[in-house]
Amino acid sequence: MVYHSTFADEEGITKACGCPLLPLKSRKKGPAPVSEQGKTDIVDEAITFFRCNVFFRNFDIKGPADKLLIYLTFYINLSLRKLEGCRTLAEGSKAILNLGVENVTIPGESGFPFTGLFSLPQSQQEAELLRDYLKQIREETSGRLLGVAYRPNGTPNKWWLAFAKRKFMNIALLDK
Repeated sequence: MVYHSTFADEEGITKACGCPLLPLKSRKKGPAPVSEQGKTDIVDEAITFFRCNVFFRNFDIKGPADKLLIYLTFYINLSLRKLEGCRTLAEGSKAILNLGVENVTIPGESGFPFTGLFSLPQSQQEAELLRDYLKQIREETSGRLLGVAYRPNGTPNKWWLAFAKRKFMNIALLDK
């Protein structure tokens, strides 16, 4: 059974292109509302559920937060592939933090890997809001992923990097 997000369609959550702009425990600047530090956010869920969910070929979407969970699962997989050749935390940090800010495409642009997952932006303002949110959530995910992909001594954690070879929903994203 696939793991779904625990974030239901909560009242008062802003959406852009059908993507909920969920709160993040982040110090990075962006449009995401700030979450309490002791509370689980969508990035925590994506990292926690990644190693289980990556084995599934199908993912039944039960709410808008599941769409964001799918996006983050693919992003984590792409990040782990970037980290495969990095033998130290310093190398990994450089590779993955750059990935978090580059090529943030949104629905309707060429290169956006999930046609149909999110709706097309209705205005330039909505497009920029989604782009900024995805950039912020990718940066936050990259930073937290380094904490699990590398041990405290800076060596790679093979129990995480081994999952770079897995295909979620039998799809392998091509990194550019």
